[in-house]
This record gives sequence, structure tokens and C-alpha cells, in this order.
Amino acid sequence: MNQIKDIEQLKKIATQVRRDIVRQVHGCQSGHPGGSLGCTDLLVALFFNIMKHNNQFNMIGEGEDLFFLSNGHISPVIYSVLARSGYFDVSELATFRKLNSRLQGHPTTHEHLPGIRMSAGSLGQGLSVAIGAAISKKLKNDSCMVYALMGDGEQNEGQIWEAVQFAPHHKVDNLIAIVDVNGQQIDGPTEQVMSNRNLANKYSAFGWQIVYMDGNNMADVVTSLNKAKELCGKGVPVVIMMKTEMGAGVDFMMGSHKWHGVAPNDEQLQSALAQLEETLGDY
Repeated sequence: MNQIKDIEQLKKIATQVRRDIVRQVHGCQSGHPGGSLGCTDLLVALFFNIMKHNNQFNMIGEGEDLFFLSNGHISPVIYSVLARSGYFDVSELATFRKLNSRLQGHPTTHEHLPGIRMSAGSLGQGLSVAIGAAISKKLKNDSCMVYALMGDGEQNEGQIWEAVQFAPHHKVDNLIAIVDVNGQQIDGPTEQVMSNRNLANKYSAFGWQIVYMDGNNMADVVTSLNKAKELCGKGVPVVIMMKTEMGAGVDFMMGSHKWHGVAPNDEQLQSALAQLEETLGDY
């Protein structure tokens, strides 16, 4: 795909994606709007500016950058970004979480939805899959990158720390992991449920390069992703600590774990849409 360089244009796409998110979740009265809204700027930057990818989907993805969503409950944002990138028709977003839809609550591969390379939802697995894909690219002399997005609540999973130890040992330096540090998870603030303490220090102790990002500032998202790419190819993996606000873009959803997995009612939907300009046309 042709990369969009203009930050303002990327912001407009992100606004439309946020509209798609709240409409998807409202349409079936089920889903996870909070984290989806928080990660919107990252996903838009990756698919419209940073990644080399082809919307004529091929599962192997040779000669392409690959993206793996580990925190699969934020499926509304990846579905919107894939549709807006041309992987499938935007109108299909109206089927989100409905009977016989390819757009399940967590992404699945058996639905054969273009752009989805792993089933996600059982947290903690995405980094391991991404590392495997990155090693595969190295073995094939494929110079493209692999990206993986995780949640900060997801860092409670032990499998992540096995993968965190594995990647530097095997010099997986074509991998950029991103942790969505919004401080919230389904049962409450991460510091109260199970404190991650200092994630950056932990990853650094295991041998990762650290980049910090303001995940709800599009200019900083693009700058930080490019900085992370510059650090690759030097024998160590890179992780981005991405600070976001859960529910970013919709004032009454921001800053609380309560919107982790709750759908807006009709009145709340209209309030949300009033804050989000229709920039690309609704489905």
C-alpha cells in the first residue's frame, strides 16, 4: 500500500476508525471499546504509514511486514483498520460479533478473514507467535519487520516472560513489540490487580532496547515507530512502551477500566459520535 505521510490525514483516518469502533460495539451490544479506542492511533500509523503490506492477503506474508495482535479483545480496531486499508469491504463491519460473521469478538483464523494471521484472545500468546514469524523471516533472508501489540494487563501472563527471555538470546532483531500501557484491565487498575512495577526496567534487564511513545499523539506515534525501526538489525529486539488513555477520543470513556468491555447505549453512542467527525464515510 502507498504510505500516507501527512500527520493530519492520519489523524482523520484515526477519527473515522474510532467512529467505526463505537458503532461496531453498539451494533451488537457487546465488545471492548476502551482499549480499541486507546490503540487506534498506533494501528492507523502502522497500516497507513509505517508497514510495508499488501491488502491482497497472503497468509505467509513473504516480502511484507507482519502484524500480530496479542490482546485480541480489541478486535474492533483491527477490523476497522483492515477494512479501511482495503483488506475487505467496509460494509462488513456491520456484522461485528453477529451470527455467522467473520468478525468474531476475538480474531480467528478459521474464519479466513484477510489480514488475520493468528487467533487471539487467550492472552499471552502473541509475542511468542511474532518471535516465530520473525525467526522465519531471518531464515528466509526476508528483510521485512514483525510487529506485535500486547496489553499491560496481559503482562501478568507467564508465557510473555518466557518469550521476553527467548528473543534477545536468539538475537531476534527484526521484531518490534509494543505494550499498550493504559494502566487499566478488566478488573480494575493494573497497579491494584497485579502491579507490573517498572515494565521498561524488566524488559531492559532481559536485554531489550526500549522506546517510549505517547500513543495518543499521532506525530509521536510515527516518530517513535521510526525510531524503533532504526534500532533494529543490531542483535537485540525492540519494545515500545506506549502510554495511552483507555477510551481515547470519547470523553466519558476515558481513564476508567469500566469501559474495557461495555457497549454504549443509544444515547451514549450519539454522544460519542458527536465527538468524532465522519471523515471517510460510515459503513
